[in-house]
Amino acid sequence: MIEKSVKVQIKSGLEARPAALFVQIASQYESQIYVLMEDKQVNAKSIMGMMSLGALEGQELTIHAEGKDEKEAVDVLVEFLTSHKE
Repeated sequence: MIEKSVKVQIKSGLEARPAALFVQIASQYESQIYVLMEDKQVNAKSIMGMMSLGALEGQELTIHAEGKDEKEAVDVLVEFLTSHKE
């Protein structure tokens, strides 16, 4: 199990397009991956779940992964949230 906190650095936040890309990336991994924000926890492989977070630029998320490729999954998703340009 690995967890990492990250601040969203995407200008538009996790609205439709970035959320869809995030889900596509998360879906490439076998690990179970969840995103936590405030009191919500959603499956990172669910577009509806990710959209329901309504994460804006500057908000802090925690990515939690469990499985054989957990470290790579978390590292790639953190990289996406901190360097993706709209």
